[in-house]
Amino acid sequence: MAAALKQPVAPNFGDIDRSVLRVMEAAGRAYWIWVGFCFTLVAIAGAMWARQIYSGLGVTGLRQPVMWAVYITNFVFWVGIAHSGTLISAILFLFRTKWRTAVYRAAETMTIFAVATAGLFPLIHLGRVWFFYWLLPYPNERYLQPDFRSPLVWDAFAVGTYLTTSTLFWTMGLLPDIANAREAASGWRKKFYTALAMGWQGTDRQWRHYSMAYLLLAGLATPLVISVHSVVSWDFAMAQLPGWHSTIFAPYFVAGAIFSGVAMVLTLLIPMRKWLGIEDLLTPWHFDNLAKVVLLTSLVVSYAYVTEAFMTWYAGDPIEQMTFHMRYFGAWGWMYWVMVLCNCLIPLLLFSPRIRVNLTALWIITIFVNIGMWFERFVIIAGSLTVNFEPSQWAGYHPSITEIAITIGSFAWFLGLFSLFTKFLPIVSMTELKEGIIWLRKALQREVAKAA
Repeated sequence: MAAALKQPVAPNFGDIDRSVLRVMEAAGRAYWIWVGFCFTLVAIAGAMWARQIYSGLGVTGLRQPVMWAVYITNFVFWVGIAHSGTLISAILFLFRTKWRTAVYRAAETMTIFAVATAGLFPLIHLGRVWFFYWLLPYPNERYLQPDFRSPLVWDAFAVGTYLTTSTLFWTMGLLPDIANAREAASGWRKKFYTALAMGWQGTDRQWRHYSMAYLLLAGLATPLVISVHSVVSWDFAMAQLPGWHSTIFAPYFVAGAIFSGVAMVLTLLIPMRKWLGIEDLLTPWHFDNLAKVVLLTSLVVSYAYVTEAFMTWYAGDPIEQMTFHMRYFGAWGWMYWVMVLCNCLIPLLLFSPRIRVNLTALWIITIFVNIGMWFERFVIIAGSLTVNFEPSQWAGYHPSITEIAITIGSFAWFLGLFSLFTKFLPIVSMTELKEGIIWLRKALQREVAKAA
C-alpha cells in the first residue's frame, strides 16, 4: 500500500499527478492477499453455481410460491448500487458541482462493476444457463419474444442501454488520465497504457472533441438514471401480486437506488482514502457533501415507506392490508424493522455536522445503510411472494448454503474487481481535479485552519 502523503496546503498540478500515480505503483503483499481472498470466495461461489447447474435449482431454497428470492434481490440491489455512479458523474457534472471532481471516478467505476455483478444474477437464476439467450428479446419461432407488454423486455433494453452508455462515458473520461500515466510509466505498463490511451496526445482538436462528446454523453446518461431503476421497479409493479402492485414503486426505487449507491461510494472511499494514501485528494469536505446526499435520500425513502403504508390503509383492500400486516408483524417482520432502523433512523445521525466529517462514524452508518437496503429488496420481493391471494398457498422460504455462498461471492467479485482497478488505472481523475484545483485548495486550507 502507498505510504501516507504529506499534505500540501496549496497543491499544484504536479502534486495531483504524483498523488494519483503513486497509487498505481507496484502493490505490496497485503494488497495481493486481499485480492486473493476476494477471488477465493469467487471461486467457492463459482463451484456452488456449478453444483447448482449440475443438480438443478432444487439445491436452492426456491419453492412455490417463493420463486424469486435471494438471486433477484441481489440483482435489484446491485442495479441500485450502480445508480449513484451516473448521478455523480453525469448529473452533477451538468450542474457543475464543485465537490464531484475527486469522487466521480470511483463512483463511475463502482457503477460498471455493480452492473457487471447484477448481470450475473439473471443467469445464475436460470436452471439451464446455456439457454441464457432466451432472456433476450429476439424474434423466435415460439413467439415468446419480443413481448413488448412484458416489463422483462423493458428491463433488457434499459439495463443494456445503461451499461453501454455508462461504460462509454467511463472509458472516455479515462483517456486523458491514461495518457498521463503512459508518460510516467515504463516497461509493460507503458505498452499497456499506450494501447488503452488510443492515441491520445492532448491536442487542441482532441480536447475540443472530447469536451463536446463528454457533455453530450452526460446529457444522454442523465435520463438513464431515472429510467433504469424505474423499469426495474415495473418488473414488480406491473404484477397483480399484493405488495408489488403499487404506483409509487418507480420514484421509490429510484430514491432507494441513489441512497444505497451513494452509501456504497462512501463505504469504498473511506478505507480507500487511508489505504491508498490519498488524504490530500479526498478531504472531509467531499465526504460531508456525500453524507448530505445520503441524508436527503434517506428522508425521501422514509417518506416512501410512510406513503406506502398510508395508501394500503386508505385503499381498504383487505388482501393488501393482510400482506402489509404480515410484512410488519409476520415471521419476517424483524427484517422490516431492521430495514427501518438502518434506512430511516440511523441516517438521521447525519444531521450532525460533526458526524458527517467523522469518517469512522460515517463509514459505520453507510454499512448499516447497505444492510438495510439489501433487506428492503428482500422484504419486497420474497416477503410479498410468501403471502399471495390464496392463504392455502402461503409458504416460507429459507435460503440454502448455495444462495448464501453465491451472494457472498458476488460481493467478493465486486470488491476484487474494484481493488484491481485501483492499482492499474487512475482511481481519481487527474484531469478534472486540476480543473477544480481551486476548490481542492480551499478545502485543504479549511482543514488546516480547523486543526490549528
